[in-house]
Amino acid sequence: MLLPLLRSHPLLHHAARLSSPRTRLLLRRDALPLPSARSPPHPPIRMAASSGSNASSPAPSPPPAVVHKSKIQFCPACGSPTKMAVPDGDEKMRAICSSCGRVHYENPKMVVGCLVEHDNKVLLCRRNIEPAYGLWTLPAGYLEVGESAAEGASRETLEEACADVEIVSPFAQLDIPLIGQSYIIFRARLRTPNFSPGPESLECALFALDDIPFASLAFSSIIVTLRMYTEDVKSGSIKFHYCTINKRLGASPPDLRSFDIDNHIAV
Repeated sequence: MLLPLLRSHPLLHHAARLSSPRTRLLLRRDALPLPSARSPPHPPIRMAASSGSNASSPAPSPPPAVVHKSKIQFCPACGSPTKMAVPDGDEKMRAICSSCGRVHYENPKMVVGCLVEHDNKVLLCRRNIEPAYGLWTLPAGYLEVGESAAEGASRETLEEACADVEIVSPFAQLDIPLIGQSYIIFRARLRTPNFSPGPESLECALFALDDIPFASLAFSSIIVTLRMYTEDVKSGSIKFHYCTINKRLGASPPDLRSFDIDNHIAV
């Protein structure tokens, strides 16, 4: 069931330091050993362009050119094999049907999710599916046809964490050109302090910011989102962020050194 789209209100300010004991609430699905909550120091992400950055900083190196290989091998309309060619009036290689001549376009996928805040903690889910089985993530997934981004983010949170949430405001848009994905992450809060793992989650947990398991996060998008959020909370000013995540060819999604941050804007 889709949850109604809620009106966003101004960004909330959080305490710069968390003074309460660092605890987390766990609802276990299985008895698998947990990764350590206390994470080792993580390597910095290069912020190539950011609001408030020093104008004298050297310009970042351009990301490597993306050579796209179409996954459409057969025409969805007639079933004939496709071939890669540049259609008339176009400038990019497309999958073109060798029989009926239809041109098939592949567009980026939209991923939506929630950064759920509760008692100065954030809600994470440990994945019960591949890719990144057993690693932690924000509740998020692909947007469905017929729903808004906020509705999709709320639905994914309900599916993965059985949590009924209220959308607070958009927090980040992250573009990942190499894999054709665009993320929209919303700040949200629990309507009731109840959550439990859905079918795609091994467990759900509330983490204090200093206890977020950065070494055991599932995807670059989640790493970037949580680092930006942690820095915002500790600075006393939560912003909206936009950036591009340029993944390096051949790198695995959870590799902390497999990507750079470019075009970072915080407002």
